[in-house]
Amino acid sequence: MALPMLDAMMPGAVGGVAGAAAEAAGTGGSAAAPVRMAMFFPPNGMCMEDWMRAGEGECFELPPTLKALQPLRDQINVLSGLALDNARAKGDGPGDHARSAAAFLTGAHPYKTAGKDIKLGISVDQMAAKQIGNETRLPSLEVGLDKGAMAGNCDSGYACAYSSNISWSSETTPVPKEVNPAKVFDRLFGPASEREAAEGRAKRLLYRKSILDFVAGDAKRLSRELGKADQRKLDEFQTSVREIEQRVERDRQRQAQAKAESKVPDVKLPDEVPDDPQEHFRLMADMLVLAFQMDLTRVSSFMVASDGSDRTYRQIGVTEGHHTLSHHGGNKEKIDQIRKIDKFHVEQFAYFLKRLSEVKEGGKSLLDNSMVLFGCGIGDGNRHNHNDLPILMAGKGGGSVATGRHLQYEKNTPLCNLYVSMLDRMGVNVDRFGYSTGPLANLVA
Repeated sequence: MALPMLDAMMPGAVGGVAGAAAEAAGTGGSAAAPVRMAMFFPPNGMCMEDWMRAGEGECFELPPTLKALQPLRDQINVLSGLALDNARAKGDGPGDHARSAAAFLTGAHPYKTAGKDIKLGISVDQMAAKQIGNETRLPSLEVGLDKGAMAGNCDSGYACAYSSNISWSSETTPVPKEVNPAKVFDRLFGPASEREAAEGRAKRLLYRKSILDFVAGDAKRLSRELGKADQRKLDEFQTSVREIEQRVERDRQRQAQAKAESKVPDVKLPDEVPDDPQEHFRLMADMLVLAFQMDLTRVSSFMVASDGSDRTYRQIGVTEGHHTLSHHGGNKEKIDQIRKIDKFHVEQFAYFLKRLSEVKEGGKSLLDNSMVLFGCGIGDGNRHNHNDLPILMAGKGGGSVATGRHLQYEKNTPLCNLYVSMLDRMGVNVDRFGYSTGPLANLVA
């Protein structure tokens, strides 16, 4: 099992402990903490009257939708004026939801088809993964809360693959997201072969041990050689892994109990995802934190739901479908329901950022060493516009991004300009991406 970044691994650390810890983590002990990139995509746009910002630069007030981010205000930039030109119709007629998701990370205009002849472009996360993915066990990690359909017509003649995926490894190949926390956990911590994975799971069940129990002896020996700060980090890290394991197992037990009580037929079924969207979101978020902390991957995408999703959020009092509500037509009651959904998504995103900020790497946090994008390919869900998008980015990119600001850009500034800047900070040098016109100005620290 890989280790989190410890002070003993950082440049300047002395003695055999640094070398041993760095060797265990695969860092070699000579490089600074890596920069990570994560992209969060909630569907169906936002209630933009609650997203509008007051003030520019450092003198701005967080809008109502973003109030959950107040404790982390100094770690975010709210970016206004960005647009996604290739999500516009361009003569293809309706289908804004499919185009929104498809173009969000690719910057490309999807070829309109409901068949198998889909055509789009590589997404920014996958471009980064192709360049730097060989440095980690997983080139990238794609997760979400809603699997979505992969075949058929999902939006006005657009194939479901467009509205159900934001990550694309090529113009014809979407990268499906994993929505099952147990499978994500196995992907992060399981052995390479399926045979070894099956044997490992059986052994853990037989002896009722967690993954950490197999490496407890090594961790204990290493801990004796570390300073107090690193000992605390190692303990917190092991606790985090164990807590996630236990939460995944508790959810499996709840699902099994629910099936037993409802007398579900005794048939073989795949493991199910949590019924509670908050628990589901936070389980995934915690595993992304671990994946970054352990340097298992440096690139991730999190698709909250397919664009056009009509999911209900009964846990927060929203019983009508999200997509249906987004076409509110000015109805106050529907707008209030959309506000609840928007705030819920931001609250879960804030949870993820807080977790990143709590993980220390040398004199910085994991959030300091990350760039985390949050945004939609549609602005106002009622209008289906693709300009003035709700976009923010958190994290300092390893010290290369100045944060705590509202940056107002010229109208219709390409969202892809931001991607050029993010790729540069990931060590991927490109002059253009999608329909970009250059790097995004004013991000430099």
